[in-house]
Amino acid sequence: MSRLRTTSGRGTASRVISGIGAVFALIEVLYILMIVLGANTGNAFFRFVASLAEPLALFFPGLFQTGNYNVDVLLNYGLAAVFWLVVTGLLARAVSRY
Repeated sequence: MSRLRTTSGRGTASRVISGIGAVFALIEVLYILMIVLGANTGNAFFRFVASLAEPLALFFPGLFQTGNYNVDVLLNYGLAAVFWLVVTGLLARAVSRY
């Protein structure tokens, strides 16, 4: 006899929240890689990713100014990616518990 495993709505909501955070962080990392590796800024795909990454970076762009543009992008947008992972992780944990 096998038992059917049921998942709660909280578990599903928790996974969705974590997934959204991972997607947001992935967009930020993709933008960082395209800047650091010298992608063509006139490319439509670059502009699309930039149009997603810049609003998701919230207040982080300009937070660190080292004098090197690539390092600035790495620090500021990398911090935004970590922010999304941490915040959505905490939200997912809170949703799954209550």
